Amino acid sequence: MRGGPAAPRSGDREAKRQEHARTVELGGLRWHLEVMGRGPALLLLHGTGASSHSFHALMPLLARHFTVVAPDLPGHGASRAPRRFVPSLPAMAAAVAELLEALELSPRVAVGHSAGAAVAARMTLDGSLSPSLLVGLAAALVPFRGVTRAVFLPAAKLLSRSAVAARFLALQAREVERIERLVRSTGSTLDAAGLERYRRLSMRPGHVAAVLAMMAAWDLEPLHAELPGLPARLLLLAGEHDRAVPLAQQRAVAARTPGARLMVVKGTGHLLHEEQPERVARLILDELDRPGRPRPRR
Repeated sequence: MRGGPAAPRSGDREAKRQEHARTVELGGLRWHLEVMGRGPALLLLHGTGASSHSFHALMPLLARHFTVVAPDLPGHGASRAPRRFVPSLPAMAAAVAELLEALELSPRVAVGHSAGAAVAARMTLDGSLSPSLLVGLAAALVPFRGVTRAVFLPAAKLLSRSAVAARFLALQAREVERIERLVRSTGSTLDAAGLERYRRLSMRPGHVAAVLAMMAAWDLEPLHAELPGLPARLLLLAGEHDRAVPLAQQRAVAARTPGARLMVVKGTGHLLHEEQPERVARLILDELDRPGRPRPRR
């Protein structure tokens, strides 16, 4: 792609988000999603703890070439899930598949950030998603090991059962300094507007409860075992300084998945698509422009 896309101004991006927001009631789930652009469908899936807001800068760039669909995962952001919903990886994948079916969309490209990449990969392996290209942004596709697994998962399960814990954590998020420390701990740096978006999101007890429940129910072992049979091209875009999903893990996934390509985005951390949206959009579009893989144009 020559020259690369230019990023829309911040105010324009926020206006477009409001303009393209939609709500879908389906199977007890109340989905909030954003639909933007026209042409072949492209699916954007955010990671744990985020929402479709994390694509506020990337989405308009991709919408110049695709109909981009970015839902808030069940319980996250403005989406709501019933108490009976268990946010395991298979359940999340099945729920997104039902949403796409209801929207009558068959995405040609799927882009997932962190845990969102695992959802997209699970759907692809299950056959509910058949993209010609699957893009993992800081893709979380490797199971927790050792001490992290022994300590982190039980703690997440314990906290997920407590509404008081969710309210307490949401209260802590009122201090922007805490959000900034959390973002920096992932190797990323966001501007004041970016930090404020996460602060407001993290102040919602329902969102925090959904995040804890998802972390408690997550199991990547089956998905990791099936990666060699992934029936789609895989492009892994990794943040150079990512501390949440280290580069070593990205390399291991690339080596495990036949035909996968790994590219490192210099100067970024776990939130690479928010730090350098123009660069990330360019890499995705250029991958589709590679010889023999024409990119659809409006």
